Amino acid sequence: MGNKTIARKIALAAGIPMAMGSEGNIGNEEEAVSIAEKIGYPVIIKAASGGGGRGMRIVRKSDEMEKMFIIASKEAEKAFNDPSVFIEKYIENPKHIEFQILGDTKGSIIHLGERECSIQRKHQKLLEEAPSVALNDNLRGIMGNIAVQIASAVKYYSAGTVEFLLDSDKNFYFMEMNTRIQVEHPVTEIITGIDLIEQQILIANGEALKFRQEDIKLNGWAIECRINAEDVQSGFAPDPGKIEKLSLPTDNYVRIDTGVQAGSSIVPSYDSMIAKLIVTGKDRKDALKNCKLALDKVWIKGTKTTLPFFRMLVRNPKFIDGNFTTAFIEKDLEKYYSSSDYEEMLAAWLATKLFIEENLMDNSINIDFKKGKEMSPWLLNKRINQF
Repeated sequence: MGNKTIARKIALAAGIPMAMGSEGNIGNEEEAVSIAEKIGYPVIIKAASGGGGRGMRIVRKSDEMEKMFIIASKEAEKAFNDPSVFIEKYIENPKHIEFQILGDTKGSIIHLGERECSIQRKHQKLLEEAPSVALNDNLRGIMGNIAVQIASAVKYYSAGTVEFLLDSDKNFYFMEMNTRIQVEHPVTEIITGIDLIEQQILIANGEALKFRQEDIKLNGWAIECRINAEDVQSGFAPDPGKIEKLSLPTDNYVRIDTGVQAGSSIVPSYDSMIAKLIVTGKDRKDALKNCKLALDKVWIKGTKTTLPFFRMLVRNPKFIDGNFTTAFIEKDLEKYYSSSDYEEMLAAWLATKLFIEENLMDNSINIDFKKGKEMSPWLLNKRINQF
């Protein structure tokens, strides 16, 4: 199931709804053009062994195919040591919905509800939440059963994710299966109360699942922001560097997953993620309120991050209303970052705080900003605190 081409064949044999496309890998751009003309443009080329948005290119007309085919194939080979690609119909402006599943070695498979992963850029997820505003209990049940059906077809065990695209008419299409734990798994853990990593270990030890499908209840809402070392104002360009200062919230509605601290380096040869900020609430409105508070308490110095984007996003009316698709960032945002008076004031305060910490520790600078003369560190600190 980790190979998308094979997964499509299995899903097709099981009668699972999916977008039209090639039956297997495509060998060259001429074959790709032939298939695209049959199913109609736009189409998307995908890496057979891909993941994380790599090896994917949208093609809207035939004269783009040669270039996009070569780019996708080379990117797939570089990222996955496998240049194989396939092609399928590109669904415009869908929602990206995925279902977390657990299966044991005894043949029991259940799902733990869905995650909404539509906030993404170039097929790279930025924010995930659980559950999704797009699903009601009936549709959740149908899609969840399909996810279990796909996993059952290959007698899957361990944690995994079955991913779908959901169009504006609530039609859903199988996209792929991730045969691993995913970055966004904490939001599912929060709303179900089930530790997925613990379950993986128990399953690997040959133990049977202690949960039945009817035992799974979704409680509350959870949102995860991927704090990456990226320059949002430069189109999310990577911004590797050394983390000089790091301050993260510790509120009871916040969970932080990270492997870095002040002094850690974010290097260009690995993923740019610094931390995952996971926030919970009794419902989506409450979770969004807590997310705003938590984001405003994060402070990272030394590298640019995606924080300005998230601070803008959680205040965006369309996002708040749940009226967004995978095209949201590209089509619905005038800019990718927040530039409010609050942001500028916060930046000034943090810069001043840092100035005090770095310069007053050795009493090297004692300036009265009002009179332009030296004053005591005690008085200067008092002035800054008043500010």
